[in-house]
Parts: sequence; C-alpha cells; structure tokens
Amino acid sequence: MTGPVKRLSRRTEDGGKHGGVVVVHQNRGLNPHIEDIARRLATEGYVTLAVDFLSPLGGTPTDENDAMKMFGKLDASQTTANAMAAVAYLRSLPQVNGKIGAVGFCWGGGVINQLAVNDPTLNAGVVYYGTPPKLEDVPKIHAALLLNYADPTLDKGNGEKAPPYADALKANGKKYQFYFYTGANHAFNDDTQSARYDEAAAKLAWSRTLALFKETLS
Repeated sequence: MTGPVKRLSRRTEDGGKHGGVVVVHQNRGLNPHIEDIARRLATEGYVTLAVDFLSPLGGTPTDENDAMKMFGKLDASQTTANAMAAVAYLRSLPQVNGKIGAVGFCWGGGVINQLAVNDPTLNAGVVYYGTPPKLEDVPKIHAALLLNYADPTLDKGNGEKAPPYADALKANGKKYQFYFYTGANHAFNDDTQSARYDEAAAKLAWSRTLALFKETLS
C-alpha cells in the first residue's frame, strides 16, 4: 500500500487459525459504522482488517461531507492495488488459515468487484450495492460472490446495472448469489443512517454474508 495507511484490525484470541476478512468502507471513509462491521466479523471468529482507503490523501476526516469530496481524487488502479495488498497482508498473518474474503459497501462494494476481477487469490467477495465491473472482465473472477443490491426502483444507478452483471457471472459459470431487497434503498445496511437503514433487509443480507464466509473461509 502506498503511504501511511490507517487500518483497524480485529482478531480472535483463541490461538487457532481463522479466515481473514478485509472490510471496505463506503464513500464516507473509515467511520464508526465500518469499524463496527469489523468488530461484528471478529466476534464471528474472523481476523478482520478495515483499511482507510483515504490514507493516500491524509486519511478520513472527521466531517463526512469533507470525506465524500475526497473520493474523486483517488487513483482507481492504486485503490485496487491497495485492496490486493490488504488481502496479501491478512493472508501472511500467522493466525490466518490462508483463506481470505472481503466485504464492501457502496463505494467499497465497487472496490470488492474490482478486487475480485484483479486478485485470483480472493476466496470470497460480498458486495453491498456497489458498482459492477466491466462485463468483459467477469471471466477473470475466481472468488465466490454474494451480491446484495437495493430495490432497483429506488437505487436506479447500481440497481439497474446489477442484473447484467449477474447474467454475465452466470454465463461464465461463476459461483455467485444475487439478491435484490424489495423496498430497501441504497445504503440499507447502514444503521447510522436512519433515513436509509432497513432492518429486515440488513439482517437478511448479513445472514447471507456470514453463511458465505462460513462456507468459503473455514
């Protein structure tokens, strides 16, 4: 990773080896909600790493509005390289069993899609309403994927792009699960956003996330 990269690490303390999970934040940076996602995964027995992908620009600022303005200044290829470096770092830890998954939200979901395209070592990727990759890149994907997307009538951006992505995964024989959450808007998993949070959709998507990681990272 380039420059001083802030990260939040969580790990179990039982002395055994566990799967690792990289957590990628939304376009608000590494905030308390994403830190809590890392904590939740650690309580499930995973070694988790939440990277501040705004580190090349000085790190996530306190004001979320300031953070959101920074994302357009990031270099996309370097962001993908940083995500791949996070995967490699987790895999190198002695308490990790060599299997790595990744989960990302909104902007971070797009990072997960690019990570899946570019890192053949990734075991599993979970996308929450993230921008799909170019369809011609789908054959490069090796990871098992779980795609959680908001109701396309509410999230007209990524929601409308998601079905062709799922079709391409199917056509190329990839292992994937694809779900729309009817009535749930973009950012439905973020319980710090009362206007967008959808408890039922969030709980269902999270149960599917844990099921995929249990299947692929144990």
